[in-house]
Amino acid sequence: MLYHLVASCVLPESMGGLQVEVLFIDTDCHFDMLRLVTILEHRLAQSTEESVKQCLGRLFLVHCCSSTQLLLLLHSLESMVCSHPALCLLIVDSMSAFYWIDRRNGGESFSQQEANLRCCVECLERLQNEYRLVLLATTQALMSGPGPETARPDGAAAAWQPPLVAVAEYKPYLCKSWQKLVKHRFIFSKSSMRDNKQEFAIVSLHPKNSIATRCSFIITDGGVQFL
Repeated sequence: MLYHLVASCVLPESMGGLQVEVLFIDTDCHFDMLRLVTILEHRLAQSTEESVKQCLGRLFLVHCCSSTQLLLLLHSLESMVCSHPALCLLIVDSMSAFYWIDRRNGGESFSQQEANLRCCVECLERLQNEYRLVLLATTQALMSGPGPETARPDGAAAAWQPPLVAVAEYKPYLCKSWQKLVKHRFIFSKSSMRDNKQEFAIVSLHPKNSIATRCSFIITDGGVQFL
């Protein structure tokens, strides 16, 4: 989904994109540039090396290896944001990347990580409020029970259940300041198979009013295809 969103932002307006700049902070080391290039090639009407380079020129990719490094990066972003007025989207994948590592180490390391996370939230909130950046951040899911569309033993999909079933299984675990920063939450889960393709479900939730909606999608070579 993140590749789909990045592509939609960096594509030119003539190709249905927003033609804006994106800053992608990769803390999980999962970012696949070749995958993004493939999606851009499928979505560009005339895919050339130059047109792909122009799209990628609107993407800034940064890797972080620790919670302290993430904090230092966020503190230094203000000058970059000021010098790039076309920068509209900030993606952090993920906010919880170092949570479990520091927690396993325990003691002062975990306490310091909690403090770093609170400072990161303060930096992100300031960037949102002062520079009107759209912030999109992921967190790793805790282990949970079956999703809203667990397959039955006979292979058929189970009856549809209300979106709040998936929401009820979501267990937030990051600090309270992070929970307050979240204005909209998207919960992803695997669903049934469709034409030999894995189908996914996404539940959109407003945390304050508990209004939830649900839709399904599959992943193709050209990115996300909503059903």
